[in-house]
Amino acid sequence: MRKNIVFLSGTRADFGKIRSLLDILQNSTEFEAHIFVTGMHMLRKYGYTCREIERRGYKNIYQYINQNYSDTMDSVLAKTIAGLSDYVKEIQPDMLVVHGDRVEALAGAIVGSLNNILVAHIEGGEVSGTIDDLIRHSVSKLSHLHFVTNERAKQRLIQLGEIDKNIYPIGSPDVDSLFSPDLPSLDEVKNWYGIPFENYSILLYHPVTTEVHDVERQIHELVNAVVDSEKNYVVIYPNNDSGSERIINEYGRIEKNTLSFKVYPSMRFDYFLTLLKNAEFIIGNSSSALMEAPYYGVPAINIGTRQANRANLPSVINCLSEFAAIKNAIASVEGLPREPIQHFGEGDSSKKFFAILQSEQLWEINKQKTFVDM
Repeated sequence: MRKNIVFLSGTRADFGKIRSLLDILQNSTEFEAHIFVTGMHMLRKYGYTCREIERRGYKNIYQYINQNYSDTMDSVLAKTIAGLSDYVKEIQPDMLVVHGDRVEALAGAIVGSLNNILVAHIEGGEVSGTIDDLIRHSVSKLSHLHFVTNERAKQRLIQLGEIDKNIYPIGSPDVDSLFSPDLPSLDEVKNWYGIPFENYSILLYHPVTTEVHDVERQIHELVNAVVDSEKNYVVIYPNNDSGSERIINEYGRIEKNTLSFKVYPSMRFDYFLTLLKNAEFIIGNSSSALMEAPYYGVPAINIGTRQANRANLPSVINCLSEFAAIKNAIASVEGLPREPIQHFGEGDSSKKFFAILQSEQLWEINKQKTFVDM
C-alpha cells in the first residue's frame, strides 16, 4: 500500500525548504503526498502565497486559515492544532513532515506525536536567536525522525537525547533549487515585479519576538542607514510575527519619499533566488543571508540577534541594530569575498530523502520515544 505523507507549510520560507521533497514524491508509486497549507500563505496582506503552491500542480492540497492579523503566536498555535487534528483524522497519514521553527511546525509535531503518527522534522538541530530556538528544539523533541543539514546539527540533536540512527544529514532541501536550470532570468524577474534598478541589494528584516518592545527603534535605525547609503534596495515584507506592522509602516513611510526603495509583500521563490543570485548584497536578519546567499557568493550583512550563532562565514558581516554599525557594514561590504560556500549540502537533499523513505526499517521506528543519555 502507498504511504500517505502530509507536509505542513505555513510560510513562503518553509515552502521553499520542502518544495523539492514534495516534487520528488509527486510521481512516486510508493508514496502519496499531501500538503496542509496554512499560516501566512492564506493572508492577502502577505501576498496570498497559497497561489504559488497551487501553481506547482500538486494533487492533494488542503488550505486552512489559522489566524487573523491580530492573533498572537499562542492563539495561532491553538488554531493550527485544532484544524490539523481534524485533517489528519480524515487523511490517516503514515508520516507528518514539518520544517524549522515556526508555530505551525510546532502544531504539526504536537498533532502527529499525540496521534501516533511518525513526525519527521526538516532542519532541526540548527541554532539561532529569539523564540525560534525554543520552538525548533521543542519540535525536535516531539519528532521521531530528523532530516538535518549537516553533522553539526546532528550532534546537537544527539546532545538533546535523540537516537543517532534516526538522524539523517541530507543538507538543506532548498539548495536543490538554487542551481536549477528552470530559474527565470534576471530580466524576467525585473519585468514581472517592475524593478527599475540596474544594480540593487535586498533588504529582508523580520521582527525579533523577544525584543518586540525595541522593534520600532531597530527598523528605524536600519532604514535610516540604508537610505543614507544611497544605494537601491528591493525590500520584501517581514513575516507576520509580533512587531511586523511597525516594520511595514516604516517601509511605507520611506517608499513614499525615495526612488531607491521598491517594496513587495512577497515574492515567488524561484524569482527570489534569481534576484538574490544577482544582488550586490543582502541585508537584514533573514536566514537566507546565511544559508542561501553564500552558495551564490553574495555578501550579507546580518543585523541583531535573530540569527545569532547560525553561521560564522567570511562573506557575512554581523552587526548591531544601530545606525552607525549598519552604515559601517554597508561601507565595508564591497570588500567581502564573493566566493561560493557550500555549507548546507550539495543540492541532492530530495534524492537522499526519497531513498531514506524507501527503507523498510524507517517505517518500523518505535513511536514511543526514548531519551539517550550522553
